[in-house]
Amino acid sequence: MQTKVMDANSPEAIELAARLFSQGQLVGFPTETVYGLGANALDPQAVLSIFAAKGRPADNPLIVHIWRREQLEGLCEIPQGAEQLMDAFWPGPLTLLFPRTERVPKEVTAGLPTVAIRMPSMPCTRKLLQACDLPIAAPSANRSGRPSPTLASHVLEDMDGRIPLILDGGECQVGLESTVLDLTHGEPTILRPGGITKEMAEEVLGREVALAGSILRPLQEGEVALSPGMRYKHYAPQGNVTLVEGEEAAVVRALRENCLLDRQAGKSSCVLCFTEHMEALADCDPHDIGSIQDQAQVAHRLFDTLRQLDQEGRETIYSEVVPPEGVGLAVMNRLGRAAAFRTMKV
Repeated sequence: MQTKVMDANSPEAIELAARLFSQGQLVGFPTETVYGLGANALDPQAVLSIFAAKGRPADNPLIVHIWRREQLEGLCEIPQGAEQLMDAFWPGPLTLLFPRTERVPKEVTAGLPTVAIRMPSMPCTRKLLQACDLPIAAPSANRSGRPSPTLASHVLEDMDGRIPLILDGGECQVGLESTVLDLTHGEPTILRPGGITKEMAEEVLGREVALAGSILRPLQEGEVALSPGMRYKHYAPQGNVTLVEGEEAAVVRALRENCLLDRQAGKSSCVLCFTEHMEALADCDPHDIGSIQDQAQVAHRLFDTLRQLDQEGRETIYSEVVPPEGVGLAVMNRLGRAAAFRTMKV
């Protein structure tokens, strides 16, 4: 199969993508969070082709993308609090879990009684969803386990020859997947952190929002993945990532020492560090993940940086960490899984 790349803002591209969706085919498309790999959510065979293209386990649920709230009718029930959150954050990087109806194929939900739905804000994405007027199931448009794509070139790298079309909408604004919030079990609970933080949701709901225990740890044996992005190792480059935690000066020292030790052992090693520490780590091929004062910048750069490591053939990577607060919680959720939770405390 030849994979075509077209401008996501082109009317011809949007028309072609909408036609492919109606024919049960896959399209890679941009959103404000990351690029998605979409199919008609009401077509079980089309949904199964997503798993095949990604090499993704079918017990991992998908997110359904819509462009107007009226599309919720017939797909789900609306739990208490959902309207407030939709008013505040839709369109935007918030996914809500709803009790699903029988109209939603089990292939979308991995057999769970809930369906995850969001309304993207990127203008070209909304035009695409309006043009096809279908609920579109779409995980991130990468091979399973790899860092999520924030550029069309990332999608092509993973999906060339596997899908007929990629829409190029430029760089994703947020750079991390949406927040996934569950309202179906009484207490509002964030299953996957993202750009919409716990504090932002609490301000809207006027009540406490819980955090799933699996956000900063692997799933336990027998524990069900209620949301995308909950796998033990996920978002990972091919090299081994180790997170380094501790007092700032000690972390910088440990990053440098471990990187240089690996180099002496013949390994291609580097560090991921904050802008403020680039000079101190200049002999370790430092990769700037953003300022220690700007968590949103770190979130925006993270996946692109992880993909660069593969292009460079890095075997070992040592990374600084951010406080798991606000958007930093989302960064640490992704970094933790990229490292398979391998952590060095100094």
